[in-house]
Amino acid sequence: MSMTSTNADVVDIARKLIACPSVTPARGEVFAVLEAMLAPMGFTVDRFVTGEAPDGPVENLLAWRTTGAGPHFAFAGHLDVVPPGDGWTSDPFTPELRGDLLHGRGAVDMKGSIAAFVAALASVPDDVPGTVSLIITGDEEGPAVYGTLALMDRMAAHGLRPDLCLVGEPTSSQRLGDVIKVGRRGSVNMWIKVDGVQGHVAYPHLADNPVPRLVRILAAIDAVVLDEGTDWFQPSNIEITDLEVGNPATNVIPAAAHARISIRFNDQHSGAQLIERISAIAATEGGIVTAKISGEPFLTEPGALSSLVAGAIKDVTGVEAELSTTGGTSDARFLSRLCPVVEFGLNNATMHKLDEAVAVQDLEDLTRIYALVIRSALAA
Repeated sequence: MSMTSTNADVVDIARKLIACPSVTPARGEVFAVLEAMLAPMGFTVDRFVTGEAPDGPVENLLAWRTTGAGPHFAFAGHLDVVPPGDGWTSDPFTPELRGDLLHGRGAVDMKGSIAAFVAALASVPDDVPGTVSLIITGDEEGPAVYGTLALMDRMAAHGLRPDLCLVGEPTSSQRLGDVIKVGRRGSVNMWIKVDGVQGHVAYPHLADNPVPRLVRILAAIDAVVLDEGTDWFQPSNIEITDLEVGNPATNVIPAAAHARISIRFNDQHSGAQLIERISAIAATEGGIVTAKISGEPFLTEPGALSSLVAGAIKDVTGVEAELSTTGGTSDARFLSRLCPVVEFGLNNATMHKLDEAVAVQDLEDLTRIYALVIRSALAA
């Protein structure tokens, strides 16, 4: 016996989701559409809005279905999308099939993956004991302050904690199934300010120019080699991303100078340690550092979960998946606190681009892969 679904066709589901404009932070219609798909399949659906400006409010959706005592398998994703931009061949929120491709903002990142998971549920026997949940946020592409973190609090309030979690980010590179993400580097941004004393350039002894001191700070930071990488992670890197004085006058020594750096770091470091290290360098020239940690690194050691997903990929596509930690951050950095988590989804070639598109065959194959993953996870 299988779960009953009124929207089992993956292309139809994807079209319904894409047709809802949901530029981050997403709210309203797109969540209603997803709820209407899940409720007939016996899922309890908890939609809630949380957070205040500037990073909120944000809408999230938590859905779960329990068929008895057994493993809890979770799927995580996001319904928000980046702004489409100008220059699309067709309306980005009017899904359009052209040849074997479905076009629309979110087709790849990541309404297509959510559609595949919902469609996969229709083929999963409903007499297998266990819990399946969906952890869906409207704020992954934005600040992510009131998104997955708020969902984790909501899960705790409902007494839900998954044993395994799959995040449906578009990880595939050349063809569907060639890459599974088993970890991600951490991310921290830092703002450096050096104060000086404003004055006339002809009388430098009466002023204190902060620019040379900031330049020396940045040179020292740029010379830092954090590490050489690990077996699973590429080397950590520091990048100078902004330098600003904002001085419109040619004959004035400025009162302050500012810079921003971004560090992507592996599991040899923590955000706090890096902030301390950069702060010490800045302090040698009177610089002050403020920082924001976007996420710490995580690694799900290759094992049962990655083997389960890789096996399903091989069965459907014949592809041997590579286990990787490359790329940017994702909400898996939060969910890794709860249980083993890996990321696997569609081909990422067109994500965030004009005319974003997914191959219909990939949607269908991903649905079959997800169905195998769900059945195997519940049988574990």
